[in-house]
Amino acid sequence: MTARPAPRLPRLLEALLEVGTDLDLRGVLQHIVDGAAELTGADRAALVVTDPGESGLAESGLAEIRTPGPDPVPGTAPLLRVPIHVGDEEFGELRLTGRPGAAPFTVEDEQLLRVLATQAGVSIGNARLYETARQRERWIEGAAAVTTALLTEEGADDALTTVAERARLLAGASAGVILHPTAEGGMSIVTASSPDDPDGMLGATITPGSPVLEQLLGGEPVFLEDSATDPRMTTHVRHRFGPSMMLPLQAGGRLIGTLALPRRRGGRPYTDLERLLATQFASQAALALVLADARRGRERLAVYEDRDRIARDLHDLVVQRLFATGMMLESTRRRPGADDVGDILGRAVDELRSTVGEVRTTIFGLQQPPADPPTGLRGRVLRETASAAARLGFAPSTHFAGAVDTRVPGRVADRLLTALRDALTDASARPGVSRVEVTVETPARSPDGRDGVRLRVVGDGEGGPEEGRGTTLTWWAPL
Repeated sequence: MTARPAPRLPRLLEALLEVGTDLDLRGVLQHIVDGAAELTGADRAALVVTDPGESGLAESGLAEIRTPGPDPVPGTAPLLRVPIHVGDEEFGELRLTGRPGAAPFTVEDEQLLRVLATQAGVSIGNARLYETARQRERWIEGAAAVTTALLTEEGADDALTTVAERARLLAGASAGVILHPTAEGGMSIVTASSPDDPDGMLGATITPGSPVLEQLLGGEPVFLEDSATDPRMTTHVRHRFGPSMMLPLQAGGRLIGTLALPRRRGGRPYTDLERLLATQFASQAALALVLADARRGRERLAVYEDRDRIARDLHDLVVQRLFATGMMLESTRRRPGADDVGDILGRAVDELRSTVGEVRTTIFGLQQPPADPPTGLRGRVLRETASAAARLGFAPSTHFAGAVDTRVPGRVADRLLTALRDALTDASARPGVSRVEVTVETPARSPDGRDGVRLRVVGDGEGGPEEGRGTTLTWWAPL
């Protein structure tokens, strides 16, 4: 009989201690198979898991935890099997093969292994509880981070991408996708976060009438075992993915969109816990999106109110005072004995009129919504001159005469803006330019008496018309 190299009880206690002190599930399982092999002298030990998906071991395609060792020839080596139970559930089975000299396993070997398996069941249960707590903590921290990002300036510009990216990382998904309802009654991908090719997913649509769509529009989550083969899926990118969660982003009865978290084909299915945590995350994210949108609405309103106040102050105080000063100068110029200063007073009146025009243009600009692109010709001209200010180093002086917003049709306005853009580009390229005046006037008659709109751009600087100073553009089009 082969002598044991050391008493087996201390080795059993040591194995139980190692199994019972680790809280990482994979670490616990590895301790179990290592301890089983050492206690029995087996050449090879393996723990075959009954449900790898539920145990979290299938993420890397593993269904077994084993010790390194030679693979015995099937049917020639002794085999010992001992089940491991976690509560009332059979978690897996310990399988040992190979003994020195092909000796069979003994009753004592089986008894030691059953003691180890009992402790293993307790340790596996503890590791599962610990991992569950860790998962909950990660999802809660993720939801808090998303809420913080959306309610600060940091995440205000790309809120949906923030939600999709954080959810993808938390779920271990291959993509995080946001879908919005379409006018036709379907749903379309508007935001995608993926390390692969997110652009290829944008615009993919779930067609109207899909059973998946009916559930989502009704505020119900949808869980798919395999997106590629599920007949309910109709997007052209479905073949890329396997298990998937589709979670409504709903707050206060309002459906904002859908958060989809697909895994790769053949990926580990989502557990019940992951589905629950992801659903809670989606609810929290939807509320954060609504609050962030409300906050930005309040900020825009505050900006509008402030701009209205400034516009009123400019109109009620500045414009009226400038106009009154101009009237005083005009009256002074007409008095007897004012011939010597008549030219000076005339220039002062002209400057005041020009200033009044510029202030009124500024008032109009302040009254435009800052977040929306201007639609009228006046606003579009102001946008072009404001854009040119960065190139020129100063803001062009802009004047309007007549109802340019209502009298000039869109096709004519487009041509006028093209001419203006070219003229401003030309002016910014000339050295020494320090002043540019832009005037848009309607109705402006042509030499043959037709009504139209006239654009005039006048600037100083070198290399102007006929190689002199200044540059002048006069553009006219019929209405």
